[in-house]
Amino acid sequence: MRVLPVDRPHRVSNRLVGWLWGRWSQLGLTIALATLIADQAHKWWMLAVYRIQDKGRVPITPFLDLVYVKNLGISYGLLAQHGSLTQWLLAGFAVLAAAGLAWWLATGASGRLWAISLGLLIGGAIGNAIDRLRLGGVADFFSLHAYGFYWYVFNMADVAIVAGVVGLLYDSVRTSRNDASKAA
Repeated sequence: MRVLPVDRPHRVSNRLVGWLWGRWSQLGLTIALATLIADQAHKWWMLAVYRIQDKGRVPITPFLDLVYVKNLGISYGLLAQHGSLTQWLLAGFAVLAAAGLAWWLATGASGRLWAISLGLLIGGAIGNAIDRLRLGGVADFFSLHAYGFYWYVFNMADVAIVAGVVGLLYDSVRTSRNDASKAA
């Protein structure tokens, strides 16, 4: 019978923790949780308290209206399909994407902006996944428009996802420019 060294289980658990939890995980997952709570609280208030679904289009400013749209597809309503199987598949994909982003947060996040950006993406993806399972589609409320052109209707989770992508892109460009200036 082979006896393992005493420190062997410790090294295995450290390796596992490195895959599941990293330096920026606490910040990123706190942002994800705050995003998820804000998104779900807003959706609950819009549907259960304000009852936007009974009001139709509500003008807020000359370029912003509140309206209830249940998005059965992906971005911009693409691939819209009726049926719970599609919503479960899209929700499952969102959860897998969030898990992948959490892994990226634990193993590859290189700073505060990365952690915040990944947290926004995770929280937004899970918020929209919850809608798909609870409502049968994603609840969207904000409609931007100008000069007769109506952009797509979106929600707070979508704003968080876009902000997360912008943060990652900004940090990538900033890092690339810093690296290029050091090489010169």
